Amino acid sequence: MEQSSPENLIQVEREPSGIAFVTINRPKSLNSLTKSMITDLARAFKSLDGEDSVRVIVISGSGKAFCSGVDLTAAEDVFKGDVKDMEIDTVYQMERCRKPIIGAIGGFAVTAGFEIALTCDILIAAKGAKFMDTHARFGIFPSWGLSQKLSRIIGPNRAREVSLTAMPVTAEMAERWGLVNYVVEGNELLKKAREVAEAIIRNNQDMVLRYKAVINDGLKLDLGHALALEKERAHNFYNGMTKEQFEKMQKFIAVSSSSPVQQS
Repeated sequence: MEQSSPENLIQVEREPSGIAFVTINRPKSLNSLTKSMITDLARAFKSLDGEDSVRVIVISGSGKAFCSGVDLTAAEDVFKGDVKDMEIDTVYQMERCRKPIIGAIGGFAVTAGFEIALTCDILIAAKGAKFMDTHARFGIFPSWGLSQKLSRIIGPNRAREVSLTAMPVTAEMAERWGLVNYVVEGNELLKKAREVAEAIIRNNQDMVLRYKAVINDGLKLDLGHALALEKERAHNFYNGMTKEQFEKMQKFIAVSSSSPVQQS
């Protein structure tokens, strides 16, 4: 099932398998974001989060870029006023989305595009892809998390260099630094994203949602409090299980243990 924004700039395709593909579709402008596109992206993620049939979301860009950032010809319209409205804030809606989000990064992911990429749970980049933070170059204050998230992923020294110099980070550098999970040929990008999505779908979907939540929520805490959070949620989970559910789990584990483990 396909769904598009009125101008066809944000496309959403839902597959029976449980994968939803979100495509930023403004290739002639390197997928730069207008205010209406930001709103449509936010609404798309909010909608997909509430759909039981959707298990994994893949976001990508059409053409030669993933997303080149905010369309600066409409900067004031984007950065003032409605920027505080979380209902139409793309990154906020992605952060609260319970479903795993895979970013398929082809070409440039610049500034706001970089921030959208950082909000994904898993990143796959095409060879030739580049990540750039141009906030300092253009005098734009970050508001979608780049100043805080990047340092937590690649370390503060590297993050300071990336952001203060506006240096490009190649796909290969990003993989070495732990920013992206895989680097593939451009024509293999969506295929790899689908492969990872299908591996997620093969697992217990209730636990996939719980596991993503405890990882992401724990990252906001120091290690001691994060471990306590895991323990608390584990106790609540097991205390809520019936004897029949435990028996079903034990049977499933026994059957699975007797078969070779599938590798994605």
